[in-house]
Amino acid sequence: MIRIDKGLFDEMVAHGLSNLPNEACGVLAGKEGRPVKFFPMTNADGSPLTYRFEPKESLRVWNEIEDEGFEQLAIFHTHTHTEAYPSVTDRKRAMWADSDQPSFPDTYYLIVSLEDRAAPVLRAFRILDGGAVSEEDVTIG
Repeated sequence: MIRIDKGLFDEMVAHGLSNLPNEACGVLAGKEGRPVKFFPMTNADGSPLTYRFEPKESLRVWNEIEDEGFEQLAIFHTHTHTEAYPSVTDRKRAMWADSDQPSFPDTYYLIVSLEDRAAPVLRAFRILDGGAVSEEDVTIG
């Protein structure tokens, strides 16, 4: 289960809305399993259907996470017109290249659906071996 502060949730939603019509993405850092900082990132795909972290920005963010003594708690992205559930592309990109093993098996994948802009929906998942999906409990507050 992951509990996300309302302020961090609002930051993720604002980042998502500001990137429309494209998907938005980022990383949620934590300390002792508790979310503490949201890192909004550039969607290098520039697409309403997919996201990909920009490599140099990713390196900067992961270095900052490490320097601050945080852990990568979650990978975040939005779905602009569909439900908050990992797409086939999301699941494939969560695997090591040419493998069915997840790159970040202990990391949450947070997806915010912006299908209803007035009522964004946040869901949390783990992406497992072979791209299997396990939904996890998430609360905001």
